[in-house]
Amino acid sequence: MAHYQAVGSIPPKRHTQHRRPGRGPKAGELYYEELMGEEGFSSDSSLLYHRNIPSTIVASRVWELPDQSTTPNHPLLPRHLKLHDLFDAKATRAADVVTGRRLVLGNGDVRISYVVAAQPSPWYRNGIGDECVYVERGKASVETVFGSFEVGEGDYVIIPRATTHRWIPKRSTKDPLRAYCIEANSHIAPPKRYLSKYGQLLEHAPYCERDLRQPVGPLLAEDVGADPDEQTDVYIKHRGNGPGGVVGTVHTLPCHPLDVVGWDGCLYPYVFNVRDFEPITGRIHQPPPVHQVFEGWNFVICNFVPRKVDYHPLAIPVPYYHSNVDSDEIMFYVDGDYEARKGSGIGKGSISVHPGGHPHGPQPGATEGSIGVERFDELAVMVDTFRPLDLGEAGLAVDDGVYAMSWSQGLGRPGPGGAGGVHSEG
Repeated sequence: MAHYQAVGSIPPKRHTQHRRPGRGPKAGELYYEELMGEEGFSSDSSLLYHRNIPSTIVASRVWELPDQSTTPNHPLLPRHLKLHDLFDAKATRAADVVTGRRLVLGNGDVRISYVVAAQPSPWYRNGIGDECVYVERGKASVETVFGSFEVGEGDYVIIPRATTHRWIPKRSTKDPLRAYCIEANSHIAPPKRYLSKYGQLLEHAPYCERDLRQPVGPLLAEDVGADPDEQTDVYIKHRGNGPGGVVGTVHTLPCHPLDVVGWDGCLYPYVFNVRDFEPITGRIHQPPPVHQVFEGWNFVICNFVPRKVDYHPLAIPVPYYHSNVDSDEIMFYVDGDYEARKGSGIGKGSISVHPGGHPHGPQPGATEGSIGVERFDELAVMVDTFRPLDLGEAGLAVDDGVYAMSWSQGLGRPGPGGAGGVHSEG
């Protein structure tokens, strides 16, 4: 996110001496400058000033990742995945946001996981790509080497590749921490069409820099009640020959990772809340790009928020039927009443998978039923990918098995339950 920030103690000139102040035994010692930069020194970067050498480790071991294997969506089918069935109370009590993720869908560009967590996560670094974690419910503290965030319902947490951080759920909330995790093999940023040539969000963008929350810091080990000299494990996800090309390693550091006294630059984690997205509406139905919030390599992230809908006197507010010629469309239903999916069994916590090569649109009766509606009260997060998505173990576990036939409901054609029968929960 290319607008400059400076936090904590930094020298007047980059790549120059910066020494520890004070009178103690370490006074006058050099801080260790780390450049965290993208695209081989050719894109956004930040400079971080550490008390300790950032590359030191004293041990390493394999991190056996949760199942990352995938199964092709073959034969090709639209699917309904019920994410709220993945974690019961016992599983939630044991899970954390990092090691407890279960893979729902994935390809070579992006992986979508889901977790319901009650435990603090270990320190973690994704060395493959940026992460966009959407907080469906609950609250947490997110501590990073750049500083900390307090996050809650509706927050997108954007964490750049290789940022060391951890998640600490708040136990006092009525809802457990539910996190929808989008892991890229690239960087995640606002859509280019929203940005000036210098990186400022433009007037037609549905959000601006004022809506973004930067980390509060600097955050040091003693600020979180830790010993700066304690050995600390950092879990690292990185490229390798495991399923999906993803493997894990645990590095043991000789000291606590929160040792950054200051940083500056244009690369850092930030938070954007979906309630600050200003919907773009029109007299007739607007196409999905107006709902876009972020993009990565070969995928986009959109959100559908409560909004006034089409106001032409002959408007049809729900989407027209459309073929995903170039993409798979993955819709995560967070809240509200989604007009186009009525009668399909889809509700809060559902994912619909509409694969490329299959035309899809409103359920039978939804088109006629939407005429005259002035407002949609719905909240959903959509990921469109430009290469096919395979099903992860979690997606296979909660596939309802009947959604593909839901458009035949009421048309006198056989469904999976026999003549004219289609399972429906709603």
